Amino acid sequence: MATLRKKGNTYFIDYRINGKRKRKSVGRSKKIADLAHKDLEVKLAKGELGFTRQDGTYEKLVESYASYAKTNLAPGTQKRYGAITDNFQRFLDSDYPHLDKISQFTPRIFEKFKAFRKEEEAHNKTINNELTVLRTMFKLAVQWGYAQTNPTDGVSKLKIANKIAPRFLREEECRLLLDNSGEWLRPIFFTFLSTGIRKAELENLEWSDIDFHRRRVKIRVKTDWSPKTNEREIPINEGLYDVLKEQKQKRFYKDSNYVFPGEDGKQIFRNRLLRRLKTLAKQLNLGDVNIHMLRHTFASQLVMKGVDLATVSQLLGHSDIETTMIYSHLAEDHVDRAVDKLNF
Repeated sequence: MATLRKKGNTYFIDYRINGKRKRKSVGRSKKIADLAHKDLEVKLAKGELGFTRQDGTYEKLVESYASYAKTNLAPGTQKRYGAITDNFQRFLDSDYPHLDKISQFTPRIFEKFKAFRKEEEAHNKTINNELTVLRTMFKLAVQWGYAQTNPTDGVSKLKIANKIAPRFLREEECRLLLDNSGEWLRPIFFTFLSTGIRKAELENLEWSDIDFHRRRVKIRVKTDWSPKTNEREIPINEGLYDVLKEQKQKRFYKDSNYVFPGEDGKQIFRNRLLRRLKTLAKQLNLGDVNIHMLRHTFASQLVMKGVDLATVSQLLGHSDIETTMIYSHLAEDHVDRAVDKLNF
């Protein structure tokens, strides 16, 4: 609430923001003073003065966003988003070291951030994902009263080339990889190729997730980890059943709950699998192979063997079947043969 007062020949408006008393001089004209009084009351009602407009700091926003992420997001997502805010902070330290208030941020700054990341050779898709996270963070800043507007509004994303079908291994390449993987890696690669699970899902797989009776692998939430999408179950085929049974019998680390433990029975070190796979693939002349390619191989081989995309989507744990459509071209021959079954 604002109160119009007169002292001598001058009008003043008294009001409070964040508990602090303010006084503003509005001149000697009663008409102008009344207009200023009404305008100030409207701004107070809309929250356009005080902390919302002037005092919100970027440092406070990042701190609040980290707390929000800890409560609302999975640990893996928190880590990815933390890396994104770290990238943005590196940019600010480089180009805008004195930037402090959220009100100082403009769309131009985010355009320069895009250029900054391009110079670091980040892919367009990566930069777009980072912009999405930053846009969400500044949107929350408005909701939380740290800012009046979202400075990322109007910032466009970079163009991404049309999706191309992911590369996958042929059956003979899969056999070559498995035959040369060795005792530790073979069951791991066999599981990737037989289930299509993600790298983090395999790393967090525990024996309680393996149902030998029902022959199911369960991808489910843990105390300190959550899958990227919803929980799901993947059937265990005969080959994988034998591999997992043998893996359990060996149990190199009897006290470890992990199906595929790393050193000392603990979780596999983050990049160890990738390094070993790349080294082996190079030795076997398989080209540039990564862990995610094994997931693509699982999906591609299923589609080529006539499994419908909806089922493949369910097995992969895709939240939207549109994601699975990248494999649709592999089903074209099966679609052609399907209509041949009609005989009126």
